[in-house]
Amino acid sequence: MAALRVRLKSRLLALAIVAVLGTGLVWGIGSAVAADESASPAADKGKTILRLGWTNDPDNLNPFIGYESSSYEIWAINYELLVGFRAEDMANVPDIGLATDWETSEDGKVWTFTITDKAKWQDGKPLTARDVAFTFTYIIENELGMFLDYVKFIDKVEAADDTHVVFTCSKPKANMLGLWIPILPEHIWSKVKPSEVENKFKNSPPIIGSGPFQTVEWKKGEYVRMVANKDYWRGAPKIDEVIFQTYQNQDTMAQDLKTGAIQSGWNIPSAQFDPLNNEPDLEAIRAVTIGVDELGFNCADKKVYPKSTGHPVLQDPAFRSALQWAVDKDKIVSIGYSGDAAPADTLVTRDYYSAEADYHWTPPAESAYTFDLDKARQALDEAGYTDGDGDGIREYKGEPIKLRLYARTESPSSQNSGKLIAGWFEEVGLDIDYQVIDDGALGDKQYNYDGDEYAPDFDMFIWGWGGDVDPNFILSVMTTNSIESWSDCIWSNKEYDELFLKQQSTIDVQERIAIVHRMQEIIYDESPYILLAYPKDLEAANKGKWTGWVRANENKGAWWYNTQPDTYLSVHPGSTTQAASSGSSTGTIIAIVVAVIVVALIAVLLLRRRSGRAETEV
Repeated sequence: MAALRVRLKSRLLALAIVAVLGTGLVWGIGSAVAADESASPAADKGKTILRLGWTNDPDNLNPFIGYESSSYEIWAINYELLVGFRAEDMANVPDIGLATDWETSEDGKVWTFTITDKAKWQDGKPLTARDVAFTFTYIIENELGMFLDYVKFIDKVEAADDTHVVFTCSKPKANMLGLWIPILPEHIWSKVKPSEVENKFKNSPPIIGSGPFQTVEWKKGEYVRMVANKDYWRGAPKIDEVIFQTYQNQDTMAQDLKTGAIQSGWNIPSAQFDPLNNEPDLEAIRAVTIGVDELGFNCADKKVYPKSTGHPVLQDPAFRSALQWAVDKDKIVSIGYSGDAAPADTLVTRDYYSAEADYHWTPPAESAYTFDLDKARQALDEAGYTDGDGDGIREYKGEPIKLRLYARTESPSSQNSGKLIAGWFEEVGLDIDYQVIDDGALGDKQYNYDGDEYAPDFDMFIWGWGGDVDPNFILSVMTTNSIESWSDCIWSNKEYDELFLKQQSTIDVQERIAIVHRMQEIIYDESPYILLAYPKDLEAANKGKWTGWVRANENKGAWWYNTQPDTYLSVHPGSTTQAASSGSSTGTIIAIVVAVIVVALIAVLLLRRRSGRAETEV
């Protein structure tokens, strides 16, 4: 807290100021490391409120702009999908999304979905098949980038009547049931200009959807508040509100879990896993989810993107691949993730799919990269990047190679990994400028523009991807068409692009798997990413006083941070004593701490007055 100088004129004034400053000091401590009390809305008496903590604040509530996984979590329960995911195995089945049934033509090109006649928008208007047709047509006709790769080969979407929507495709569509596209109300979004939907439209609360909860309040960096949709067609949630509380510090979130100020926390610190699991009411889990963390390179071709600030060496696959030898993934998992991850090799998550339909490709042992700094040095030498003047730094066209490496404020694992990677790269002869910046700043650099020209402003970064059960999304982020949209490394490969389209229209599962494997092999060989780790999501929940937690994916996944709504519908206090909203524990603790600090400050103040000082610094 900034130093505040106050002149004390009397004992009474001194005591008043100390009391105020004592409260402010505690407030400042809280807000410096976590969401402060303003980030936890006061409870309405008699309401049952589920409070969930995370460290990853939503970036935008407009689904055509936002990209953070926390934003997707909000959309997952504010809106609904055409076909939803069953929690127990994440399969696409009827009656979880808006579709209660579907059928396909013999050639696989025409899909007809039956839409429930029970759903309503949260403003009371009926939801029909026309809203579904509008959503997809809006995306297709306006080429809206966030969802464009989902709608490949869909030529036309029409509502036959209020409960039937027909998709006509140019080719069979293998991922038709796995389209993660929120269905939007036509009576609202038809008024949004397509030219503004990807840049200006804020989608400010209250947000009208058809899901079990409605977003009614968002304070950036503090909290998102959602109220239960009591008219939800699948049945009303058993709670009245859910509040996602944003923390700036994982340890503070862990303490609030212990006190009962929140009922569950996602991305809890590894060091707190066992202590939280040993608390009487809490259970901690290491959830296996679809996702991968990567070291990404700015691969922008300067001929195509002349204003990219990426170092020219990063356009060379030989340079990028040489650095694969300079990354110790086992140490990254051990130190960077405290063991709560698995070393990654390719884009598609390992050990998630069944053996019969495993989309993950494993590099053959004879061609797999291992950690070997001497091989990295040799590969860099062979690629022509040598140290000509003997100063320890390799050169490109006579100039030392200096690369910027960004890790994320929101991710301790990325920061830990970044320090390790910077050290290894320096050992093989590169000058590394390592910095830690927040998600928003890194996103701005990745999608930077100079006037109307795309000008990505970075060299290397550490970030990660979540994904869908179907591998199509995670594969799409590497396509040429995703540049200036999902792509964050500006990499382009013609064969990869062709295979991406081919896998979407390959209905035979084994044939599709072979295509997906080849796509991963191309990425492995060209190294636009160095895949670092498949992280586990550490989550803790109060299962002693709250019941109804639904764990996803055969009890291997998360309870709530997985964009499926089951926990939100069923979780509730386990006894009447817990029915009132939570959060009073933190308030009580703060009140006690305030009192202690006030007494302490009074003593300090009196001591200073006795010594004759007329001014006090607080």
